[in-house]
Amino acid sequence: MAFGTEELRVLRRALALAVHPGPASAQDLQDCLRLAESVDEATREGARLRTFLLADLARYRAALPGTAAGYLTLMEEALGAGHRPVPDDLAALRALRGNPVAAALLDRCEALVEQDVRTRLARRSVPASRTGSRTRLTAIPGGKPTERPDGKPVERPAQEPSRRDRPIPTPGEVFPPRRKPATPPPSPDAPPRQLAAV
Repeated sequence: MAFGTEELRVLRRALALAVHPGPASAQDLQDCLRLAESVDEATREGARLRTFLLADLARYRAALPGTAAGYLTLMEEALGAGHRPVPDDLAALRALRGNPVAAALLDRCEALVEQDVRTRLARRSVPASRTGSRTRLTAIPGGKPTERPDGKPVERPAQEPSRRDRPIPTPGEVFPPRRKPATPPPSPDAPPRQLAAV
């Protein structure tokens, strides 16, 4: 985004008011509001152009390889506008890598993707300061003593033997075998069945 001389003058005055607060004239306030509206409009227009550019890029990508020259030009524009390559872009550039422009763009896109992945991983990982300063858990004195005050060890109570009121069931008892469904008796209205001789 580029500013003209009048916009720069207003921006300087707005920054001066922010750094050194004081009374501002009505004209300065109107100029600041107009500048803010202009910046907002430029931002919205930039977003509209970027959306149009990405839609155009997707159309050209879908029509590859016949639109290779147009796709590569649009890809350069999109990267210049801050577009981050998606997997479809990388696949299309790999398919066109015989073209030197496509090969250069592929290298550029792969570097951008790698940078994005490293940034995401750096945000997710635990800082080294946390992992390096961990201490081992140690037992805190207390709990049941292992010795009596007179020096003799404390005897542990004998564990009760596990009680089994009934035997462990077999798999056949837990999962009974499936029975075949009984064939219904032939109805008196059904025609008689004939067996074929072999």
